[in-house]
Amino acid sequence: MAKRKLVLTFSENIVTQPITYRLVKDHDLAFNILRAEITPNMEGKILIEISGQEDKIKSGVKYLKDAGVTIQEAEKDIILDKDLCVSCGLCASLCITQALFPDKKSRRLVFDKEKCILCGLCSNSCPVDAIKLKI
Repeated sequence: MAKRKLVLTFSENIVTQPITYRLVKDHDLAFNILRAEITPNMEGKILIEISGQEDKIKSGVKYLKDAGVTIQEAEKDIILDKDLCVSCGLCASLCITQALFPDKKSRRLVFDKEKCILCGLCSNSCPVDAIKLKI
């Protein structure tokens, strides 16, 4: 079973349509909403992890694009600047999914993008601004 994390952006004119329902019903995909927000101008953004057969994921992504949903791969939205990072551990202590953790030998910060749900706690807490979160 394949998995992908996607950031879906819904414009005001499609935010009321049953887009995610169609992913399940028509494309046989499972999804987990990891984060969702609606901006003041009524634009919706959802970070989802979809899983299913690769061909079904491709057809689901095509459906989303055809429906007017803007799609970004979530991995492109997370930036850890290892040159700036001082491995203080503050972000790791706040990371609810343990996507950030110190390497047992080097004590340098390790980032596991697969576990990250883009909650933003790490970027908000970093004292040297080494973690950027773009959604």
